[in-house]
Amino acid sequence: MLQIRPVSELRNYNKVLDKVKKDNPVFLTKNGYGKFALIDIEKYDEFTTALELVNKIKKAEKSKHYNFDEIKEKLFS
Repeated sequence: MLQIRPVSELRNYNKVLDKVKKDNPVFLTKNGYGKFALIDIEKYDEFTTALELVNKIKKAEKSKHYNFDEIKEKLFS
């Protein structure tokens, strides 16, 4: 279930942090608008790894050289 809480609930941060699970982030709002996301560190690591992979793919696409072996080497090095 989606967890959306006002940032003011951080006054009792342990209560908010207890709700953060690997597949269940907590979104914090400020003045009724989404402002922050609290996520599990494992999920953050997965996200950053995926983002690095996407950036490598974009860089390879911009190079206009689509040599599969070179792209594979860059992705997995």
